[in-house]
Amino acid sequence: MESSGSISSFASKVIGSLPVIGLLARIVSDEGGVGGDVIDFAEFRRRVGKKSTVNDSRAFYEFQDRRGRAGDPLYVLLCCWLAAVGAGLLKSEEILEGVARLRISNDIEFEEQNFIALMNEARERRAKLNVKAPSIPMEVRVEKALEAIYVCCFGEDLIEDEDEKLLQIMLSAVFPSVKQSQIETMIKDKVRRVAEGDEENLPKPKPLSKEAVQLQMKDLQFLRQNRET
Repeated sequence: MESSGSISSFASKVIGSLPVIGLLARIVSDEGGVGGDVIDFAEFRRRVGKKSTVNDSRAFYEFQDRRGRAGDPLYVLLCCWLAAVGAGLLKSEEILEGVARLRISNDIEFEEQNFIALMNEARERRAKLNVKAPSIPMEVRVEKALEAIYVCCFGEDLIEDEDEKLLQIMLSAVFPSVKQSQIETMIKDKVRRVAEGDEENLPKPKPLSKEAVQLQMKDLQFLRQNRET
């Protein structure tokens, strides 16, 4: 007879191999992964794309038309990935400083590798201390995604009515388990705070240390070489 722990481990590996169910299980789990993994950005966006409707996809590209380069669908999805997978591993300031830097640098591969390195470091620290990752409610993850999208795609601009509608569609597509009414309330609250000037402490993009940059550049070069071979 297997112990309950081994049965749970086996179930996690099975769930992780399933397409859409696996995605939802990974997002919901404490560390954003099952079977000992953290879902990477490429897999995250593929699976979000698979379950998105035509209307959902149209919203992402209409948002880019309105916001320009900063509203690239990949940037929006990166913000959602960080909230869905990184919440509990990444500090809020790490997420916001990274996406603020992305708005200026447009180097999404570099930022993705930096975020992965930060998440891996957090997991290793927790493993050494034998501390479990905190359980982050899905509603909080949506709020974190919205904050990241604002910093990355709006800078300090006001959120207009059409932007509101598109944000509602995009966030609902990525986080279908959260009620649309809750997402709508979050967005309206964000719109109000921005309009009233309550967003004065927005993070500024911080340059990474020379050592961190060199490490990430090595990782990027390795990835690009593998793609070419």
